[in-house]
Amino acid sequence: MIPLSIKFSIALLLALVCHPYLRSEAVLASDLGEMVRDLSDGTFPRMGSKSFNDGPVERLIRVLTGMGRTPISRKDIEKYQIELSGLTDAPGEVAELALYLRARLFQVHRIPRDYVSAEALYRELGERNSKSHWAQLGFVKLGLMRLYLPSNHGGGEERQKQVEALLPMITEPALRRDLHLQIGWAGLYYDWPLSEIIPHLKAADKVGGLMGMVPEDLVLQIAELSFRNGETSVARVYFERFLLEFPASIKRYNVEQRLADVALKNGVVR
Repeated sequence: MIPLSIKFSIALLLALVCHPYLRSEAVLASDLGEMVRDLSDGTFPRMGSKSFNDGPVERLIRVLTGMGRTPISRKDIEKYQIELSGLTDAPGEVAELALYLRARLFQVHRIPRDYVSAEALYRELGERNSKSHWAQLGFVKLGLMRLYLPSNHGGGEERQKQVEALLPMITEPALRRDLHLQIGWAGLYYDWPLSEIIPHLKAADKVGGLMGMVPEDLVLQIAELSFRNGETSVARVYFERFLLEFPASIKRYNVEQRLADVALKNGVVR
């Protein structure tokens, strides 16, 4: 296991390296308070000090530090790939994070992007330890690539089947939520039947914990799509919930008008 003090430093570096949409990507342990206390004890060796050894964790931190300095040159990317490849046999979590970061280098930092290599690494990570947080996060990234990339993943229906097959492998609720949300949004993009889109959006909403305007938009999406799909009772529940949970929203008037449409559809005069 990686010491908590070092996990704290890695988490901070990941916040710079990784996309902010998935908060779990920037967290290596749940108890930040304990990590901060551990760090304040002076147990974490400073980079460049004699106590900072060249072990697997230190090498991983060195790569993370470099990945935080954008833009990354092609030469640096190749250097980081070699460094991370050398951590394949490191202790469990270090090796898993190294493999995840290799995939991210191919997916995000390399120009042109090498999605084939990134996908292969995410699959390898899942085969190595499917319960690992980094493998779970890799499944989400893999799902996104299979949903949208112009590759050999077939049409919308085939992509849908491939990505939905990843859901049972994801046991972390927040990550499962994120993939459900992405599948639902992809369904709107590909114009899938509403009956296949709405369950994914509902599943994401049930987990909760989304940031910014996403919770408000998600409730409204479920309400509107349910109405268009003829599920007026479901639509009414979500429209009313929207008014209750987001009373200051600028969309309030439109939602009230939509509730009137629902009532009219149900033969109720308001």
